[in-house]
Amino acid sequence: MAAPTNHGSLWSLWHQVFTDLFRWIGVLGRELSSTRGRWVVLALPMLWLLAFFLVPFLLVLKISFASPASGVQPPYTPMVGSAEDGALTLRFALAGWRLLLTDPLYITAYVNSLVFASVSTLCCLVLGYPIAYGIARARPAVRGVLLVLVILPFWTSSLLRSYALIGILRTNGLLNQVLMGLGITDAPLTILHTDLAVYIGISYNYLPFMILPLTANLMRLDFTLLEAAADLGARPLTSFLRITLPLSLPGIVAGSLLVFIPAVGEFVIPDLLGGPDALTIGRAIWTEFFSNRDWPMASTVAIAMLALIVLPMLLFEYVQDKRLEGSRR
Repeated sequence: MAAPTNHGSLWSLWHQVFTDLFRWIGVLGRELSSTRGRWVVLALPMLWLLAFFLVPFLLVLKISFASPASGVQPPYTPMVGSAEDGALTLRFALAGWRLLLTDPLYITAYVNSLVFASVSTLCCLVLGYPIAYGIARARPAVRGVLLVLVILPFWTSSLLRSYALIGILRTNGLLNQVLMGLGITDAPLTILHTDLAVYIGISYNYLPFMILPLTANLMRLDFTLLEAAADLGARPLTSFLRITLPLSLPGIVAGSLLVFIPAVGEFVIPDLLGGPDALTIGRAIWTEFFSNRDWPMASTVAIAMLALIVLPMLLFEYVQDKRLEGSRR
């Protein structure tokens, strides 16, 4: 015969369990709000960066000092070897780094990538600033619709958008048909497989990255300053150059970095729209990895590209910090 269940005792037990659970959650919340808790919160993204940025970077850096090898997988020599007496030896090959600094092919690839990224960033700034300013000055209901229209291209793949540009920019494409229909040109223009097509493709794909931070910055702008400047007799251009433009510099810097950094390593757009003459860092890395099977050379090009981007950014941040410290004094 089963013993009767004491429902009161069971309810007291569950009540105590949940009470202790909620008390533990409260203690955890207070702990996270303390100094130690802030370190715990900061440790999570740092561990993420350590696992998915620093570790792969060190692996690629190690491969850049190896030598290519055929018939083995992966196709490069190990860095740590053993001598005849059994001692461990380290093998560093600098042939890839010497070739990177002496071969005009790689120098041309770096120069082309920097030119493509710089001109495209400038085009995005010229096109995106008026759009961001208009969105910031619009009514809240209209502003939401305009922001959706800016984000809408992200709903499709960048590869599909680049293929769509091929149909627009080719000789018998939509753009040439419109130009000849309006009587602007008598013959179709050669736009596809030129540098102009690369500029158009990068600017089109990365324009939202310029508009969004600019819009966020301009929305915080106190537009009553412009009204005060107009009351004092300032012309619109003067008000823009002395008030709007200086206050929007953080948004300009953020948008330019968001466009320039990925544009330097862009591979798909120059390959599809620029044709065989649009040699970039991305294409050089692709060729060394998959065509030549020279992983050490590809890793060397990738490390140099990263240094080319990161070092100027660190220098810029250092100069900005020094300037801020000087202004506070």
